[in-house]
Parts: sequence; structure tokens; C-alpha cells
Amino acid sequence: MLNNIKIPFLILVSMCFLSCSKDSALSSVPVIKFLDVNSTSIKQFKDSLIIRFEYTDADGDIGEENPDKNDLFIKDRRLANADYYFVKPLSPSGSEIKIKGIISVQIKNTFLLGTGNSELTQFDIKLRDRAGNWSNSVNTPNISITK
Repeated sequence: MLNNIKIPFLILVSMCFLSCSKDSALSSVPVIKFLDVNSTSIKQFKDSLIIRFEYTDADGDIGEENPDKNDLFIKDRRLANADYYFVKPLSPSGSEIKIKGIISVQIKNTFLLGTGNSELTQFDIKLRDRAGNWSNSVNTPNISITK
């Protein structure tokens, strides 16, 4: 009877260790989730676009002390290159704590690239932690830019 109790207990303990090791393997990579934008229709040079997304990072190493390091990638799909933004540390330096929160980014002075009266675009967003790990990429819905 004692052996009948030991086997299920060992299986349960083994499953706990396996699930913990799987989580810690994923913990070094930040995860982001798109939440919303303040508007899907903006006037060039007049309106600002505010993008909000949620972040989760199990070891808390998002953000930099050095303002010259830009770890937030936001790319207007109409353009060849992305813009990078500074993110301040979101947890105390040297700590390894799980963090979760919301980041809001204001995109100013969005403009039309062509000569038409309106254009559609989307913005792709990624976040890099201090270890150099990039999060998943999320994107906004279509944003209409008008004169």
C-alpha cells in the first residue's frame, strides 16, 4: 500500500519540477500584449497617436539607466526604419522580480508620405530587456492619417 502512495506522489513532484523549469526558461524573455490606441484616425502634424500595451517580464530587467540606450522599437510600416524609444527601469536595478504593467507611448507629428489626402498605416512594437532579449512583436490596427 505504501508503494501505491509513493508512485503518484513522485509523479506529482516530478510534474511540478518540470512545469517550474519550463516557466523559468521562458522568464528571460519579455512578453507584450497590444491594448489600444487613442484613435484610429488622426490629422497629420496636429494629432498625436497614443499606443498602449501591456508588458510582463519574470526577471524584471526591462528598462535602462542610460538614457542613450533605446529599447522600445516602434515601426511605422510605411517607413523603412523604426524609431527607438528610451524606457526607464521598471524595477530596481539588480533585482529579479516578476513585473507586469502598461506602457503608453505618444507618437507626435505623424504625417502623410505621399501627395494624397489620406493614408493607412500600422505600427509594429517590440521591447528589449537589459539582457538583449526581444519580446514578441505586436501591431496596432490600421491608423488613418489625413490632411
